[in-house]
Amino acid sequence: MNRRTFLGSSLSATALAVDLSAQSQDSGKGGREYYELRRYHMESGPQTKLVDTFMAEALIPALNRMGMTPIGAFNLYIGPETPALYLLIPAPSLDTLVNAELKLATDEEFQRRGAAFLSAPAKEPAYERVESSLMIAFEGHPKLQVPPATAQKSARVFQLRTYESPSSAAHRRKVEMFHSGEFDIFGKAGFWQIFYGDTLIGPRLPNLTYMLSFPDLSEMNAKWQAFSSNPDWKKLVASPRFSYEAIVSNITSLILNPTSYSQI
Repeated sequence: MNRRTFLGSSLSATALAVDLSAQSQDSGKGGREYYELRRYHMESGPQTKLVDTFMAEALIPALNRMGMTPIGAFNLYIGPETPALYLLIPAPSLDTLVNAELKLATDEEFQRRGAAFLSAPAKEPAYERVESSLMIAFEGHPKLQVPPATAQKSARVFQLRTYESPSSAAHRRKVEMFHSGEFDIFGKAGFWQIFYGDTLIGPRLPNLTYMLSFPDLSEMNAKWQAFSSNPDWKKLVASPRFSYEAIVSNITSLILNPTSYSQI
């Protein structure tokens, strides 16, 4: 079985594990998006240019033609195991996301423009491994938001945060906590809020992942200080509903820089 067939089959199997009635309900309302977050593990050297060319000239344009836009592409700046490329793919429906790989296999322009990447020899692979997670957007933040700095083509940095919970019940309370005021507190602190995703399929479940943005690292520190000192946050985090036991058991925080071809 080749890689494209395997990915298509794997994603199709993933779809069976998701509550399709919820998908149908959300799609009917034009509501919550689905996200695939990929991490490409790479080696330093000439192959990184091959990956960048493939993303910029083949994969991202092809995904855009399927209605998946904007696509985020980020290099890991602060975090373990660099170099790594993160690709954030939003989709209006689960069907669009699940069938993307199968459609790419018949997209002649994609195959032509991506030939060097797709046919990279085993002794010089384009990347080492790819990890993937499937998420659904939070009800209170149903669409990905592009920061104003992107349109202005000005400097911006992204923080990708994943919260693992000790149980499904604790995970649900953490999601509830965001909907109980945490979104607003992030906004008051001045963060650009990109997306919030509840992980359906991926490693280390249950967990959620969200992304924030800001002009630079000094701004990030200032905004987190404003967030933590906000009286509304202090009240929320002290609420018996969210404080009687630990609802987050581990936090992973990564700093990402957008590539030149990122649409976010």
